[in-house]
Amino acid sequence: MSKVIQIEQLKKTYHLGKVEVEALRGVSFEINSGDFVSIMGPSGSGKSTLMHIIGCLDYPTEGKYFLSGQDVSKLNDNQLALFRNQKIGFVFQQFNLLPKATILKNVELPLTYNNTHSKNKKRLAVQALEEVGLGDRLKHRPNEISGGQKQRVAIARALINHPSIILADEPTGNLDSKTGGDIMEIIKKLHDDGNTIILVTHEPEIARYGKRIIYLKDGVIDRDEVIV
Repeated sequence: MSKVIQIEQLKKTYHLGKVEVEALRGVSFEINSGDFVSIMGPSGSGKSTLMHIIGCLDYPTEGKYFLSGQDVSKLNDNQLALFRNQKIGFVFQQFNLLPKATILKNVELPLTYNNTHSKNKKRLAVQALEEVGLGDRLKHRPNEISGGQKQRVAIARALINHPSIILADEPTGNLDSKTGGDIMEIIKKLHDDGNTIILVTHEPEIARYGKRIIYLKDGVIDRDEVIV
């Protein structure tokens, strides 16, 4: 399989006044196309910082990050935003939906940034919502659907550009256990269909949906385990 992510001695230091905080202290790993990798760690382990760098939302202080062969550190902010839109689908704990827009318009949103024709935007968004079982909710707004349905909308939005990876950050964190299980079954099916999944979670039972778990502790990799 081809490498979709290659990380080499990644470091991230934050400056809080006169204090330096080393969030990442030399992290290296690779992820192949079609992998399902879970990232775990306690609060302060560096997993949120790593997620932001993988998601092209932040730059490392040192080290290299290659996404689909592109050295992300060489991109300026505008290039990074375009690259992020094309290569990464995000699923967040807080859903991050526009409250006044219909769920159809929420799913169409990533297509707005790559000049997709309006007719194609609607067709692609309807198709994505049908894939997550919400083809009959197109005109509903986020406050008219359940938490589990909101996360399905977020998954449809993440899929709309056929990204290289789907980055799920605590996707079940705001859901009850049954609804969370339903969402994880959708994410598992996405992996079975060939998508690359990176899941950030603090829940061991959720992490075990992945085929590999990377454990972070104090800004370094503590363990990197393959699930059998």
